[in-house]
Amino acid sequence: MEGFEKNDGFEKNDRDEIFSKAIRAGKRTYFFDVKATRKNDYYLTITESKKRFDQDGKYHFEKHKVFLYKEDFDKFIDGLQETIDYIKKNKNCDVNELVGETTAEYTSVEFEDLHE
Repeated sequence: MEGFEKNDGFEKNDRDEIFSKAIRAGKRTYFFDVKATRKNDYYLTITESKKRFDQDGKYHFEKHKVFLYKEDFDKFIDGLQETIDYIKKNKNCDVNELVGETTAEYTSVEFEDLHE
């Protein structure tokens, strides 16, 4: 990473590597990354990454990122759970069945160099 600065002996790169979990789901990969503020308070970033191809055949990764701060964790979890429960109830199927169907279609997709 170019030009990272040291702040009170705490390198930016160190803040970015507290914890990371990658979830591959069909054509998408989701990253759950725990990071720290300059005051060493933790927060979560959720990144969706999709491999996209240009007209000339070259690829790039399109990324969408959400920052979630600890004071919002409970409300976020409650809202997410309520939404998942609604889908399960109204689609009359198990979400795990949907995930299995979706990932089965894309088993040949390869993800390399996902991190910037």
